[in-house]
Amino acid sequence: MASFMHASVSILLLSTLTSAQMRGDYSPTQDICSPNDGFGIYCPTTCGVADYLQRYVPDMDRELDQMEQDLEAIANITRGAQDKVVYLKDSETQAQKQAPDTYIKKSTSMLDDILRFEKSILTQEDQIYQLQSILQANEKRITDLKQMSQQLDQMCKEPCKDTVEIQTVTGKDCQDIANKGAKVSGLYYVKPARAPEAFLVYCEIDSFGRGWTVLQRRRDGSVDFNKKWIQYKEGFGYLSPDDKTEFWLGNEKMHLLSVQSSVPYVLRIEMVDWEGNKKYADYATFKVGPEVDAYRLTYAYYFGGDAGDAFDGHDFGDDPSDKFYTSHNGMQFSTPDKDNDKFHENCALQEGTGWWMNRCHAAHLNGKYYQGKAFNLYRSKVNSIHAGIPLLMHSVFTGGKYTEKDSQNGYDNGIIWATWQSRWYSLKETTMKIIPINRIVAGGQESGSKQFGGLGDI
Repeated sequence: MASFMHASVSILLLSTLTSAQMRGDYSPTQDICSPNDGFGIYCPTTCGVADYLQRYVPDMDRELDQMEQDLEAIANITRGAQDKVVYLKDSETQAQKQAPDTYIKKSTSMLDDILRFEKSILTQEDQIYQLQSILQANEKRITDLKQMSQQLDQMCKEPCKDTVEIQTVTGKDCQDIANKGAKVSGLYYVKPARAPEAFLVYCEIDSFGRGWTVLQRRRDGSVDFNKKWIQYKEGFGYLSPDDKTEFWLGNEKMHLLSVQSSVPYVLRIEMVDWEGNKKYADYATFKVGPEVDAYRLTYAYYFGGDAGDAFDGHDFGDDPSDKFYTSHNGMQFSTPDKDNDKFHENCALQEGTGWWMNRCHAAHLNGKYYQGKAFNLYRSKVNSIHAGIPLLMHSVFTGGKYTEKDSQNGYDNGIIWATWQSRWYSLKETTMKIIPINRIVAGGQESGSKQFGGLGDI
């Protein structure tokens, strides 16, 4: 290596001398000497070159020796790097042979991460789109609310009027109100003798001047009668001046109304089935006891009617004791959360309602409302551009009949009056209302006609 370097330097020096000689013998029009070649700013003569070499050679030798050492070190490092590369290649090959799954798993994991990140990005974009849709929807709602606010503001500029009309006449019951001159059915305030304050009732006032105080209405199944004790005590549902709603007036109010007078009350129960047939049952000296006695139901006797005396029980043919264990006179009131019946289990809980249960019932007007399936009645419109096209007249519900599979826990839990319809037939409409007995004669007749208050003539 040293001889090679010396030969290279000798050739370099001869080339330099030749070049310098040419420059010394020939004077070009421009200076071609470089001030960086160690000769100064002037072109040297032969003697100047010799002197320069004498000074240059020792330093050049030292630098060449250092360069040779550096090259040797670089060569050693290169050989070591090459050996390392070979080792790594061999190690990689060996590792792939021994555990190829490791590399596959790493690659798969990286791909999974990429796919997960991509899915996350897509999900976030989708969420952004959803939020944008919600924002647009909310903006539309805000616009609609602004318009509604303007309409309400306009309405508020007009004098306010209560849409629920409550009559001004008051009394201890609806017959007392009718005696004071009230002639229209509607909402009235009554205050029984023992009541701490007045409360609202619906009064049915007929053409004979009779005032019926309505205790219960079932019309369309709009109110759920599966309530607890406190709700049956206080009452639930809705009272309306047009009498189109369902309600239970409340056991406490029934108690206060039924025990206030020396003149006993008659309880009338009116019923309508799904075919439009109407029947009723009257009970004389009807009373509901206080809460301490669990609002016990009592009456003196069946006063008349064409629906039969289901309150006295019914022989279903299952057991000789059916009639005795399904009578209701003298029974306390039960709810799913307060069991006061004669059964070893809770009848009200099994059937999901409140009633004067025995073991369990032959009459149950607070039962589940079985509306049934609906079908539409059509007619064809003739002599018009719609000739031959069937037009919808109205929808009819096939209500009434239900089965053990339809009922809760397999029990007969419909709106039942067993002396008229089967216990597997749920009635469409029911009304419970009271009137002083001196305002009604046996059989519900007065002046030769028989009336269903609120349900039409019968």
